[in-house]
Amino acid sequence: MEPQQEREEALAARLTEVRRNLHREPELSYEEFRTTEKLRRWLTEEGIAILDLPLETGLIAEIGQGSGSIVAIRCDIDALPIEEQTGLPYASEIPGKMHACGHDFHTAVILGAAILLKQREEELPGKVRILFQPAEETGHGAEGVLASGGLNGVEAIFGIHNSPELRAGAFGTRTGPLTAGVDRFEITVKGVGAHAATPEKGVDTIVTAAQIITMLQTVVSRQNNTLEPVVLSVTRINGGFTWNVLPEKVELEGTVRTYNEDIRSSIPAQMTRIIEGIAAAAGAEAKLHWYPGPPATINHEEWADFTKEVAAHAGYEVHDIPPQMGGEDFAYYLQQIPGAFVNIGAGPNHPLHHPRFDVDEAAILPAAKYFAALAEQALARLQAQA
Repeated sequence: MEPQQEREEALAARLTEVRRNLHREPELSYEEFRTTEKLRRWLTEEGIAILDLPLETGLIAEIGQGSGSIVAIRCDIDALPIEEQTGLPYASEIPGKMHACGHDFHTAVILGAAILLKQREEELPGKVRILFQPAEETGHGAEGVLASGGLNGVEAIFGIHNSPELRAGAFGTRTGPLTAGVDRFEITVKGVGAHAATPEKGVDTIVTAAQIITMLQTVVSRQNNTLEPVVLSVTRINGGFTWNVLPEKVELEGTVRTYNEDIRSSIPAQMTRIIEGIAAAAGAEAKLHWYPGPPATINHEEWADFTKEVAAHAGYEVHDIPPQMGGEDFAYYLQQIPGAFVNIGAGPNHPLHHPRFDVDEAAILPAAKYFAALAEQALARLQAQA
């Protein structure tokens, strides 16, 4: 066996064990203390410098010497509150917690890229920041990283997500919106409780809430451009405690997704008119509580095209994929730093956030090599443009 092949097989085995180690011990958002310490230890063993930043969990390492441009590659490290049902020998050992979105895969890939970049540190025409981001599942982990100053000076940034829809060996991204803006809402409907046999003595919050749910769909179908994708889903209804009492209060919860920032900003007012109008007609009161999440992930054309060029050269089957209604807080980085978010095939498998979700581990090493090459070639591109 050739020495290069032996080194690659050894690295593939190591990264697979890293992924399985993380998979066995998942940690939820902002609780990734053990994960962070593992990463700190693995990076230190490779002689990779770690920046001193005010981050409680997650970290940023840096590879490269001297002056020149700075690029960043990012993965996320948090898990989900899901009970794993895969039956794998390395399944989660923490009840009710699971890497059901593949962040363990992402972490192993970017750690591998860091190891490969460290081996070529003297040849790098600049520096690479290696970002292991906490709390992506909250939709706000990226904001804390930006506030830490750890990405100051970065001229281009790239992020990874696995795709269970793409097989190992496939790659997907696109110019423009890749994931949607994600907002959460709660609606509180208050009326007057009454016996179910005498509804006229109360104000029925159940009927009022039902009418609100139905009419909210006109936000999508009648109040916005039908050519612009908008999803409004009510996902939780909580009201009443027994069969013969009309409850005084009903709570609704849900989400809105869209790629268009102008539409996104107008929807709370549209919803409020419907909610308050229907409640007033019924003699009830209703209030909208709006919780904005990450904006749409908008890939920059230059860097999206660049990621596809590098992927094709690396031997990936490259796809120009359609926009997705899922959310991703990598969007916050792209609002401030040019770059692109890409999907690496690791399927076919169960969907993201499924209790039986898994990834094809054969995709780890190729993805690590890809991100190492992407970072180095992005530095060369920036140097040439300087």
